[in-house]
Amino acid sequence: MRADYTTNTKLSITESGGWVSADADALLFFTAEGEDPGSLPDLPAELRTELDRLKRAGRFKGGAGEVTVLPAYGRLAAPYVIAAGLGAAPAGRDTLRLAAVQAAREAQRLGLGRLAVLLPEGAFPAEPPRGGTYAAPLAAQGVGGAGAVPAGAEAQVKAAGSAPVKAASVDGVQAEPQVVRAADASAAAGESAPPQAVSAAGARPAGAASSASAVFTVAEGLLLGAYRIATYAREAKPRQELAAAQLFVQRDALNGEALQAAVAAAEAYAVATNYARDLTNLPGNLLLPSDLAEEAEKLAGQFGIACEVLDEQAIVERGMGALAAVGLGSANPPRMITLSYDGDPSSGEVLGLVGKGVTFDTGGISIKPAGGMEEMISDMGGAAVLLGLLIVVGRLKPRINLRIVIPAAENMPSGTAMRPGDIVTTLSGRTVEVLNTDAEGRLILADGVTYAIEKGATRLIDIATLTGAVLVSFADVATSAQTNDDAFLASVLQASIQAGEKVWQLPNFPEYREMLRSSVADIKNSAAHKWAGAIMGGSFIEAFTEGKPWIHLDTGGTAWLWGDRGIDPKGGTGAMVRTLAEYICGAGDGV
Repeated sequence: MRADYTTNTKLSITESGGWVSADADALLFFTAEGEDPGSLPDLPAELRTELDRLKRAGRFKGGAGEVTVLPAYGRLAAPYVIAAGLGAAPAGRDTLRLAAVQAAREAQRLGLGRLAVLLPEGAFPAEPPRGGTYAAPLAAQGVGGAGAVPAGAEAQVKAAGSAPVKAASVDGVQAEPQVVRAADASAAAGESAPPQAVSAAGARPAGAASSASAVFTVAEGLLLGAYRIATYAREAKPRQELAAAQLFVQRDALNGEALQAAVAAAEAYAVATNYARDLTNLPGNLLLPSDLAEEAEKLAGQFGIACEVLDEQAIVERGMGALAAVGLGSANPPRMITLSYDGDPSSGEVLGLVGKGVTFDTGGISIKPAGGMEEMISDMGGAAVLLGLLIVVGRLKPRINLRIVIPAAENMPSGTAMRPGDIVTTLSGRTVEVLNTDAEGRLILADGVTYAIEKGATRLIDIATLTGAVLVSFADVATSAQTNDDAFLASVLQASIQAGEKVWQLPNFPEYREMLRSSVADIKNSAAHKWAGAIMGGSFIEAFTEGKPWIHLDTGGTAWLWGDRGIDPKGGTGAMVRTLAEYICGAGDGV
């Protein structure tokens, strides 16, 4: 991880007229299925003929995520040309991002470190994933469905120039697309306009707005695609980074301030995601709870953000019995980390973000099976997301107040470890009957949520690799969400659509809470049965929210992959960094 939390890749903006003569290792352009290579008249005829031949032969159709590399044979200043596929036209933002990711990966594989990138023309709207039913929760806020924004709803549907959300059908009924502008939504909700780190499109021409969006998406994709997992092999070569990417845009779309803002936002999102990936991939012996706290202090110092770290003695003295209990079995004691950012002192609203920081999870006395336990280095994935998010906040400085709380512990079995059947008293005063020591994440989050409220949080989002049960429902494809406030969740879902991350809502019926009722304590940390495991974990956390608007995000399936898929690499993915960054900053949609 870079100590200054930046990237080595130099991003720049240039007028497209000089693309073919650029001094680069490769020229990169984007092409859709069925697109005539003649649409790139600046390329030498031989290259256009070769590309046409590849398409006709089916070796490169221009499909989504498909990449091919052609040698220039001395006809250009650059020795190679890279074509990245966009699939069937019209392409959306996710497809453009994927094309940039795959192009960066291929360039690095071939040792091509300097790219000259021709930005595609046209709009690349963000759309809900195919096969998803996003209409109902989005309609709760008047997005993607009929209905006005209800009083008290989150006004996070972004600014002018954004494309309508395409609502999927619910029980065969198609919701009507509808755009809600930020100012309109805020007025309807009786709130001030949402925080924006990058100004909205406003009166910019449509071409300029779409170019800024394309610049953001391609720049973000290139930086995400350039990520390489760290290796500790003695003979390993240093990780390659993309050295430079020169982005060429049409002259009539040149707007220096807007395009530079798009580049800055894309860099912040991608650097934060790659940082979270690195942190998640650190082995357990190199990332103890104390190390996580030191990393938080370094980040806070870099960006001038207040940081508090409570050690094991202070944790006990403050009454954080759940966090203390989880850390009992380890020689490496727990920490409670709090970061405070006040970007809008005039507002009394404070968003509390609570992230699970279990640096390694054996399951404790309820020990996990040995097979695959090495993945449990990723059980601090929620903490990694929030520390990555701190980079975005520090660089883009959104107008919002945040309390980021990270309870950090190591869950180990020993003679001093928490036992099944123990009763622990949480910071809230509620008692918990521990039935399963491997349901430890919800315990530390309980104290984290209470502490966030003590620090002034008026609404809450917790994020955690909480359950294996979420894999049963969604495999490793989607992050699950639970909430007690559908309008609040609608705004986060809207951000997830902009970010291209899949989130799916689970029910939050009161019956689930009843299943956690204990006969000897206020609540038990798992149900006697194995049903609805992901929901039960969220329902437990809700018991500590004191009725405040709350969202629970379970990344137990998405924080870690066993192989590359789409824009995500093997290992830590940084899942939900970009969604939360978009929710807080709105930079990806505001460009």
